[in-house]
Amino acid sequence: MWVDGIYFQARMGNDKQCMLVIIGATPEGKKELVGFIDGYRESAQSWGELLLDLKARGLSIPPKLVIGDGALGFWKALEEVWAQTRHQRCWFHKSGNVLNKFPKSLQSKVKDDLHSIWMAESREEANNAFALFLDKYEKKYSQATECLKKDRDELLAFYDFPAEHWKHIRTTNPIESTFATVRYRTRRSKGCLVRGSLWFSN
Repeated sequence: MWVDGIYFQARMGNDKQCMLVIIGATPEGKKELVGFIDGYRESAQSWGELLLDLKARGLSIPPKLVIGDGALGFWKALEEVWAQTRHQRCWFHKSGNVLNKFPKSLQSKVKDDLHSIWMAESREEANNAFALFLDKYEKKYSQATECLKKDRDELLAFYDFPAEHWKHIRTTNPIESTFATVRYRTRRSKGCLVRGSLWFSN
């Protein structure tokens, strides 16, 4: 299950509006939108309401794995609703967080080193690449390596699942790509999202 907070520019206002989105997958691998609500921030309360709504609508078996970014509100809500569900941190978001702690002149090289971790062919190779990354950068860029280390287990959780699913469960791209066109249109139309109806103009 993939989760994310998607921000849009609402019509007739300066505040960005947030849509909390959950996408699931069928046993055949088909992705389906299973829930969303609109709001102004990614709070534990809002995420909790959405998760409880899914349970009330029949999602009685907890998801095996949830993929999301670092939004603390969501993970807190998940622990309260489905404590047994595994966490997978999105590598796209985490890589951006880590890269921001390096000078621009190094970012291309660092990005390649991060890529070597999450695109490794096995957990063992990923652990080796992870250790090499820390050895290379820990002394001079400790903030960056701490940012990476603190979510190590959640970043590598996908290795406990079948390899054919890895490319889908390492990131929140299924949500990002789905809403890319909507986000583009709200920017170009100077806010075409209408709160309440969740209508998107063409």
